[in-house]
Amino acid sequence: MKIILDNLGRRFNKEWIFRNIAYTFSQGQQYAILGPNGSGKSTLLSVLLGNLSPSEGKITYQTEGKEILPEHIFRHISLAAPYLDLIEEFTLQETIDFHFKFKDYQKGFDAAAVLDLLALNKAEDKPLKYFSSGMKQRTKLALAFCTDTPILVLDEPTSNLDAQGTDWYLNLIENFAKNRLLLVGSNQSYEYNFCKHQLNILDYKK
Repeated sequence: MKIILDNLGRRFNKEWIFRNIAYTFSQGQQYAILGPNGSGKSTLLSVLLGNLSPSEGKITYQTEGKEILPEHIFRHISLAAPYLDLIEEFTLQETIDFHFKFKDYQKGFDAAAVLDLLALNKAEDKPLKYFSSGMKQRTKLALAFCTDTPILVLDEPTSNLDAQGTDWYLNLIENFAKNRLLLVGSNQSYEYNFCKHQLNILDYKK
């Protein structure tokens, strides 16, 4: 799986968020998308996810040399982000079951294994509206990591997590990210210091 950017740019009204990004993301590699708050990291990730169209340039998705249409790329991507909404009225068990109606589990995983990974077995029948922000973030991360997709996108992955939660996140990286195309949007070094490649959004400001 590859994501190829050809002089990619995105603007809102007359303000360019970034321009002239020529870059290739490849499966099996880990990339950090860097920049201060408000610099456009999440905007770039939204373009890569296919949620936003580029204002100029081209983005191409390829798998085994074949091109994937932008409207189909969602099938190949898992996302965890603070702005990703969960259905508050669903219980944790219902959330897991609903998510995996649309995506496949990682090999060897099922709903029970996801609950074990979360260590929230006693909360499986609890509606998410009663979860703390940290529990919700752990749920988003577990769903993304346990989904069988070649692309994994994490935006501010340790948002609302304590030190124990951060260690848990790093353990997920170690166990579930090796053979995927991993994109981490962050300005906290401990969230991405394992990434061999870095793209700083400030380098593409015009």
